Amino acid sequence: MDLLASFRTPSVLFLLVIPAMVIAWVWTRRGSAVSLPLDHSAPVPRKWTTFFLRSAETVPALVLALVIVILAGPQSWDEPRSKRVLTNIQVCVDVSGSMMSTFGEGTRYDAAMRSTESFLDLRKGDAFGLTFFGNATLHWVPLTTDTSAFRCAAPFMKPGSLPYWFNGTSIGAALLSCRKELIEREEGDRMIILVTDGYSADLGGGRDEEIARQLKKDGIVVYTVHIAEGQIPDEVVRIAGLTGGEAFKPEDEDGLKRVYARIDSMQKARMEKTQAEAADHFGPWALGALSLLGLGLMALFGLRTTPW
Repeated sequence: MDLLASFRTPSVLFLLVIPAMVIAWVWTRRGSAVSLPLDHSAPVPRKWTTFFLRSAETVPALVLALVIVILAGPQSWDEPRSKRVLTNIQVCVDVSGSMMSTFGEGTRYDAAMRSTESFLDLRKGDAFGLTFFGNATLHWVPLTTDTSAFRCAAPFMKPGSLPYWFNGTSIGAALLSCRKELIEREEGDRMIILVTDGYSADLGGGRDEEIARQLKKDGIVVYTVHIAEGQIPDEVVRIAGLTGGEAFKPEDEDGLKRVYARIDSMQKARMEKTQAEAADHFGPWALGALSLLGLGLMALFGLRTTPW
């Protein structure tokens, strides 16, 4: 059965009975002597001549057998390979007015976007989505492995030039909105990177733990990057911890890049074994058939039966 499994259409192999019958007939038939009027002697036995003649007559049947094998679709099986498990990463960036505050040589927003773009290079092969939020949420780039739109987004969402409904900081609503984007992707791991500089009123009264439990249930890990002076709000730290992530507080843009490198090391891309795949394996059989055809052609020039 393992041998039959190596063919795409194993039922065709039953036709091999035809060349087998031809070969059996070639080697078992009895030839008749040719009598001449002046020939009164018994024919001289020539065993080696008979052997070579019948071997030559067997060649067409062997070619037919190889053609039948090729029609059955011989296959070879590759070794199982390792495949990267896709991680769906939703980057959620705060665009409230405070993100225009100075951070290093630029603003908090500029530093956040530049560092996030460098994170794309660390996670090649993963799917990225980009969400901006204030008191409202805008999903700017859907989850995709093509990050070109992500890299071009920064100039269009600069804080301070946006409508008034982006002036607040509704972290809870933004996380739940990102959750909806992530749960639509059935394949791969799920991660949210929350970049913010403020406190959110919609996380009070135990709302933070409720959101964290919901995110954890859906297999979503939250990493928070708090890009401001002072302590990280407890609610934000709690959400990150309960989902299996962590909260970070970089002091400058270099520290921000180190945070992303740390996130990459904590959330390593998983590898899984893929099943071996079958591929057509005609080469040896076709080469054998061509070789036999050449041998049969050469035999026609010197190996044939004559009546004298």
